[in-house]
Amino acid sequence: MTVSAHTLGCKLNFAETSDTLRRLAAEGHTIVPWGQRADLYLINTCTVTAVAEKKCRAAIRQAHRLNPGAQIVVMGCFAQVAAEEISKLPGVTQVLGNDSKRLLSYSGEDRTRIFFKIQDGCDYFCTYCAIPYARGRSRSATIEETLCMARRIADKGAKEMVLTGVNTGTFGQQHGESFLELLKQLDKLEGILRYRISSIEPNLLTDDIIDFVAHSRAFLPHFHIPLQAGSDHVLQLMHRRYDTALYRDKLLKIKSVMPDACIAADVMAGFNGESEEEFAKVLSFIDSLPISYLHVFTYSDRPGTAALKLGEKVPVSVRHEHTARLLELSECKHKAFIDSQLGKTRPVLWESTQHGGTMQGWTDNYIRVGRPYDPSKVNTVEEVTLTAANTIKEAASD
Repeated sequence: MTVSAHTLGCKLNFAETSDTLRRLAAEGHTIVPWGQRADLYLINTCTVTAVAEKKCRAAIRQAHRLNPGAQIVVMGCFAQVAAEEISKLPGVTQVLGNDSKRLLSYSGEDRTRIFFKIQDGCDYFCTYCAIPYARGRSRSATIEETLCMARRIADKGAKEMVLTGVNTGTFGQQHGESFLELLKQLDKLEGILRYRISSIEPNLLTDDIIDFVAHSRAFLPHFHIPLQAGSDHVLQLMHRRYDTALYRDKLLKIKSVMPDACIAADVMAGFNGESEEEFAKVLSFIDSLPISYLHVFTYSDRPGTAALKLGEKVPVSVRHEHTARLLELSECKHKAFIDSQLGKTRPVLWESTQHGGTMQGWTDNYIRVGRPYDPSKVNTVEEVTLTAANTIKEAASD
């Protein structure tokens, strides 16, 4: 049977899709690129925004057009919260919720860099978010079970591992273990040269974790710390578990022990109650922080979330305007961060993909670098002096 897959949403979804395809291939099925005719289409969905759900429906329609007789299996977060709606779409033969996914999974298309799912679910119930309903409560395997999978990944030759999850900082809580304990054990694992933490809530990013990363063997000076709003009033409306003072303290702590660290932040534009005055606070707060780039999301209503009951909705046109201004600020921040690194020498892990005769890699602090393609460099780490010519300044996507 030929199988084609399409993934929407977060790196966690990509890891889960990759794991599913790997198992299907091991069973003898042929994996073909998305867009080709196949016997089975697997669509891993996202529900974080209304736009994401629209893309999910479009992917289902595309698969049905490619082969009206094919099986179409829809899985993931949108499938979890809208199973009945999806099951009525033409061509859909099966809808699988997130409880059908395995707890530990990883992506494996490029042996250089692996996304490793270590945790799933969330207990936070932020007012704008449907993820706890889509993925359930926070859960993870034990440290020993996680290390066992990590050893298998290391044996495949990957040099860098990105730890992914819905709320990674809650790893191990159900077993009386902790995320920091896992980091310490992973750091001892032979074979993996570099680790990144894909995202961690600011209230869960302890000083002990920051200090450990700063002095560890393999954990890199790169943090993704969701902010969502730079206004205490809006953070309270969102039911976030920190305020702007705590967020600032975490970033300053990182920079005090890792001055060249890259710090990314998620920010939501146009949440209910975000007046022009509050938005001005957001811009001012972010501008004052040592943030390297932003992931900007435009707020959209999610069915069943508490945010629907909040007043003072921001007009859609204003939400898009706020998004554009945050993206502009992100570009300025990213340029300033790269400029601050020019002339410095950083370790770069080179990837296998060719880009018009060149190859690319990432520094430890997440700056993309290019050089003429050399197959002997693939999956190796090289010290590179950063210049205006070899750095690639497009916005980071991780």
